[in-house]
Amino acid sequence: MPILFRYLLREYGKIFTMCFSGLMTVYLVIDFFEKVRRFLRYDANWLDVLTYFLLKVPAISFQIAPLAILMATLLTFGLLARGHEVTAMRSCGISLLWITSPFIVFAAAISLVLLIFSSTVIPLAANKSEEIRILRIEKKPPAAAVKLSQPWTRVGTDSLMHVTTVSVGGELLGGVSLFQFGRDFQLADMIEAAEARYSDSTWTLFQGLHRQFSSDGTVATTSFESRPIALTLIPDDFTTWLAGDSELMTFHDIRAYSRRRQQQGTQAARLKTDYYSRIAFPFVTIVMVLVGIALSLRRSGSRGGSMAMGIGQALAVGFCFWTTHSIAIALGRGGALTPMLAAWMGNIVFMSFGLYLMFKVRY
Repeated sequence: MPILFRYLLREYGKIFTMCFSGLMTVYLVIDFFEKVRRFLRYDANWLDVLTYFLLKVPAISFQIAPLAILMATLLTFGLLARGHEVTAMRSCGISLLWITSPFIVFAAAISLVLLIFSSTVIPLAANKSEEIRILRIEKKPPAAAVKLSQPWTRVGTDSLMHVTTVSVGGELLGGVSLFQFGRDFQLADMIEAAEARYSDSTWTLFQGLHRQFSSDGTVATTSFESRPIALTLIPDDFTTWLAGDSELMTFHDIRAYSRRRQQQGTQAARLKTDYYSRIAFPFVTIVMVLVGIALSLRRSGSRGGSMAMGIGQALAVGFCFWTTHSIAIALGRGGALTPMLAAWMGNIVFMSFGLYLMFKVRY
């Protein structure tokens, strides 16, 4: 590895570490003071509180790393320009592509780390942190059941399912209703049960009513004590996606859930959009490096701006990207955009912006 490459990589790494540490400290301090009053009410053990915040670090890192990369790029080029180091390298015949290669390599490495975080580390850490908060800090007894924030799900081509509560393990469902519709979307069959239990890979309904609706308007009602039903869903599905915690699912969990069940409509759009977003977001670091380099060199190819301007530009670009990304994700979840396009929309827009600025740089 050439000495100059190592020098640029080292300087960039030091400034990135400074920016990342600063953003992480600010985030944790704000989060701490938001929660410390509530934790003090429960007389929480300081070690449990510390563990809780440490487990939140992967998720925070995932959010702030792109902004830290952008800020570090702008500040590094600003410092290099202040010492006329970029001018010296250009006068020695070193191309701008070679000068920027350490920055791109560093950002690519960070993106791979974030991808690993997104796929496995963050969901596992988030689950553990919530467990510590509920059981060890707030000292609540383990819940027997929780109320679903997304109680509706599609279980067939013409079937819907409504569930009111689910046990912590997912094996026991409360307030179960199944609706079967005809070709003209008229209600043809309805089953209501007090609960459903999962045992030996089979769901069984207990204490329910079965209503069949005829075309002439008559309704045939029968009651039952127990009745098996065919569902492709397993208990884990009710404790993750249907409970509104899709962000706590690993990539493996999402793929396994999708294979078990081919969903349609807005529920499928939301799941797929979140999945593709978690794949696309880590690569924002590469986009931010490109935008940062272009912003630093847009005037002359060798002159950068001041530190204050660099930080201001980083915050402005970061805010614009987050707004674009959030809007695209909302459209994807609602079905207005395809999940893949919604997830990558922010990357595409800002990559195009960065390339446009790069073409404006005078070589």
